Amino acid sequence: MKLTKSKERVADHGEVFTPAWMVEAMLDLVKGETERIDSRFLEPACGSGNFLVQILQRKLATVESKYGKSDFERRHYALFGVMSLYGIELLTDNITECRANLLNILSEYLNLASSDDLYRAAFYVLTQNLVHGDALAMRTITGDEITFAEWGYLGKGKFQRRDFRLDSLMQSSAFSEDGSLFAHLGKHEIFTPAKIYSPMNIRELAEIDGGEQVKGSS
Repeated sequence: MKLTKSKERVADHGEVFTPAWMVEAMLDLVKGETERIDSRFLEPACGSGNFLVQILQRKLATVESKYGKSDFERRHYALFGVMSLYGIELLTDNITECRANLLNILSEYLNLASSDDLYRAAFYVLTQNLVHGDALAMRTITGDEITFAEWGYLGKGKFQRRDFRLDSLMQSSAFSEDGSLFAHLGKHEIFTPAKIYSPMNIRELAEIDGGEQVKGSS
């Protein structure tokens, strides 16, 4: 694998890609978490998805071992695995490649056509979870505050979405550290969603037009 795209990009953005062997070694340090379908990972400079690709492959292996005998559960938990992955990337070509790489892995695993509702639902999820923006500034490329969708699988084909602002999550993480003035607070007091949506199935996710937000309740 080539570790740089150009000297200019290294100079301008410090862009250097992590080799596959190092990605595997680093992920093995948290092997159990990478193999949990519902464990969430955020890569704040995700590039074309070297880490996220490997994590998704591990999650899908778990899906296959647990739900391979049920096509319904296999499909839904595979999508849930995608829903647990997050990234932020400044460069346009990288974020496009990252979304495409993860979508291709899911498509190959489930043998999806681009017209399949699950393919379209996953495409939408990836537009929400993989953000074109600046992780340090916590802003999208258009200057908006970065907001992430937290997805939960409720079972029976229904997914729950709650939105959280990245700056609030970062602040809350610091508040909850041991020794912090706010360490006594429960999660329900720290992590307040910016928006909560009604449960959705794959068809409803697939029918969301482009990046348009679905109607929900705050």
